[in-house]
Parts: sequence; structure tokens; C-alpha cells
Amino acid sequence: MVQITLIRIEDYGPWTITLGSDREHELQILQSKLYGDLQIQFSKKNALVFFNRFDEMFAVTNGMSIAEHVEILKLLSTAYELDISMSIGRGSTPYEAHLDANKARSYNTPDKQFMVYGVDADNANELVQIMHVDVDGSTSNVSSKLSPYELSSLIAKLYAKLTEEFMIKGALAFFLGGDNFMVVSNGVSKNEVNDILSSVTDGMDIKLKCGIGKARTAREAAKLATKALDAIRDMRKSGKIEQVFELSCI
Repeated sequence: MVQITLIRIEDYGPWTITLGSDREHELQILQSKLYGDLQIQFSKKNALVFFNRFDEMFAVTNGMSIAEHVEILKLLSTAYELDISMSIGRGSTPYEAHLDANKARSYNTPDKQFMVYGVDADNANELVQIMHVDVDGSTSNVSSKLSPYELSSLIAKLYAKLTEEFMIKGALAFFLGGDNFMVVSNGVSKNEVNDILSSVTDGMDIKLKCGIGKARTAREAAKLATKALDAIRDMRKSGKIEQVFELSCI
């Protein structure tokens, strides 16, 4: 089972209008600061935060309690004049977990002061599987042939394909920047990853490689996924070609 927390700025649309027409720079500053502060606080709990929309984020929060979520909201309330909610869900796949988190808003009573929805669960012995995906030789092979904006367009198309293909398997893919993606992928096998990566890049003049990490918490799983990606690069130096490599501390 994986635990996903949906983080939302409540009534964001109506609130933005109160800032007047010359507001876009303020909103971009606010959103980036909020993401940074959330990442700092959740990472201290060995969780990871990913952008969904700028007014909504996903956190992979295995091992975190309701009380720890409330603790973070208390800290944020002193820095932001915004209503922020957190709803917690669990499932055998990340997609199921995010649906459960969304439902939690309707049947769980939030904290009296802070909007944290969900129930505590004993998930100490469960795992998180995270994949780190990047483009093979993007700096030398791809970017040298394309303008910066053309490269961005290519990455956006790649991201769209990755989200669609992984969602079919119940996994959630997120863009990290550059040519890097992370996929919360409980339930997806190494063979399925190989098939997905080949399908996604079919007809595109690029290839992907993927490190898979399995651990008790999101931070540890992401760390292992990145180590696995580095291992692929090291193996290629000695002539061994791997598209997908997996590390686990379970």
C-alpha cells in the first residue's frame, strides 16, 4: 500500500481576483515559495512533494500520521494567509491512493482548526516504489539538434505520453525539470516499465532509461531510484547496456 496526500489551496480562484489585474507575478512568487516550504517540511518527514497543478500538489507520505500533517499546516499558517487543506488516502496503487485521498474530504471530519482529512494507518511495514526516468544522452544528442523551446516542446510531449501510459498501470508520473521525471509506481513490474518506455518513445528520436527504488519511505525510494539510474550509467561505461535497473532496501 502507498499513502498519498493531496495538498490544495482552497478557494484559490476567488482569492486571486482580490489581488487585482496586476497579480500574475505575485501568484508565481507565492506558488513557488509555497512549494518550496512544503518540500522542506515534508522532506523532514521522509516524504516527497510533487506538483500537480500549481494550486494542488501530491505528497507521497508513507509513515506520516495525521498529527504530523497538522504540524506542517500549523507552520504554514504563520507564513501564508491562505486556506490550505491536506487529504490523505491509501491504496495498492498510487492512482487508487489519490482517489481515496480525494474521497476522504467528504467522509472524514477535518481537524477543528486545520483542514486535514483522513485516518491514521499502520503502514510501517509497507513500501513505496518510485522510478527516476531520464532521456538518454539528452545534452549531447538531443539538445544539440533542437532550439531550447523545441526541446521543451519535445519534453512536454514525452511527459504527456508518460502520464497516460503509467496511469493505465495505476502509477502517477511527475515532471521534475530538465529531462527528468519521477513516477510513483507501486504495482508496476520491471518488465512493464521496459514495455512502457519503448511504447512512449516509439516514433521519437530519443531513448529513456529508468532507475527503480523500493523502500519504506518516499525519500529513501527516490534515493534508491536515483542510485539505480547512476548504476545504469556506470554499467554502460563498461559496455553493459541496461534500460531499467532496480534497487531495494525491503
